[in-house]
Amino acid sequence: MKRPSGRAADQLRSIRITRHYTRHAEGSVLVEFGDTRVICTASVESGVPRFLKGQGQGWLTAEYGMLPRSTGDRNQREATRGKQGGRTLEIQRLIGRSLRAALDMSKLGENTIYIDCDVIQADGGTRTASITGAMVALVDALRVLKKRGALKGEPLKQMVAAVSVGMYQGEPVLDLDYPEDSAAETDLNVVMTDAGGFIEVQGTAEGAPFQPEELNAMLALAQTGMQALFDCQRAALAEQA
Repeated sequence: MKRPSGRAADQLRSIRITRHYTRHAEGSVLVEFGDTRVICTASVESGVPRFLKGQGQGWLTAEYGMLPRSTGDRNQREATRGKQGGRTLEIQRLIGRSLRAALDMSKLGENTIYIDCDVIQADGGTRTASITGAMVALVDALRVLKKRGALKGEPLKQMVAAVSVGMYQGEPVLDLDYPEDSAAETDLNVVMTDAGGFIEVQGTAEGAPFQPEELNAMLALAQTGMQALFDCQRAALAEQA
């Protein structure tokens, strides 16, 4: 089996995280997984949704979108159609769930953090790139809140990242780009913490059902790749603001 990109089965694409990518948001990142590029911003607003008012805790929510020409053919803006598609809703809920797992909301104060992930170029793995990049933007936003004295403690419990794995031509491979993703027999998206815990595993067999041993092999690959992603996050956050 030879991957279209020429990468080894356990090799990530080139990963790059650029902080402070936009001017106004409390946290902003350009994350690049190969040719997939996503702008992730974390914006802070005082107050919480109605269902949390008076409870003394904060909230995090996420939105996701793709620019019309982030793909090979132009897609119509969802705003033009008047509603979000099912894929968009599913991905932004995944991003929100994943990043909420990184926080102790009781120490966030009555603040809401809005995560926006805007795909400017897609080549597979946009949801995993979004989670990995947005985590860094979130940390920067928390640093801003700390400087403002708006926190009730340290809300960050753990770092979170995500990567895709799949069965391609009968073999498990890490970090699928679009040619692999579109032809994979099985596609898995894995979200983990830096302590090694799983937050979410989304898996779909596109052809024949995958077997338990294949699932275990894919999860092992994901764990290997995740360590490199956490290293990238730590290196980005260690750079001077």
